[in-house]
Amino acid sequence: MPTYIYGQSSPSLGDAKLRKPMVIEIIEKKIEYLRKEKTLNIYGTVTFGTTAGFSGILANLIFRNCFKVKHDALKTYASLTTLPFLSTIVSCELLVRHALYSGNISRENCVLRSSLIGIVCGVLYPTALAFSKNGRLAVKYHTVPLPPKGRVVLYWLLLCQTEIKAMVIPLILQTALGIYHGLQHYAIFESTLEKTVHED
Repeated sequence: MPTYIYGQSSPSLGDAKLRKPMVIEIIEKKIEYLRKEKTLNIYGTVTFGTTAGFSGILANLIFRNCFKVKHDALKTYASLTTLPFLSTIVSCELLVRHALYSGNISRENCVLRSSLIGIVCGVLYPTALAFSKNGRLAVKYHTVPLPPKGRVVLYWLLLCQTEIKAMVIPLILQTALGIYHGLQHYAIFESTLEKTVHED
């Protein structure tokens, strides 16, 4: 049975009660510092989203010319600019920044996620969106011959196969920007994390 000298505090309850809030406070300060750090590549993410918006403009231009659509220009250009931009920003926030805050993402994983966001949100999504919107307008206003039943997608792809090759340009650009964005984001996160460790 353990004995304690008179006046000596018990290390079990007192130290545990003091130590736990201190550890939680240090962790909370680190997380708060990271969240408030303005150098966490916010401008890089906005630039990444902006290039996705330009990719949407290019995709819309290509399919409007292919389908000879002249109607609802402002509506289609507005949606093809804003939706890829917002989807890129939200995806970067959820799949890259949030993962960095949780601390369970490697540099390679960060670069892979960022490049995939560039390809999906910056090329595939605006291309599919422009194809769908302008295809519906083409059917509505009869600007191109109606495709045979059951072969709508194939017919339209054959109709646009030459012009759609121009989307290789944003594909290369978004992939390169995604790799750069992931590397820069991780490097800034690491340097910020080291600063907080040295300060503590």
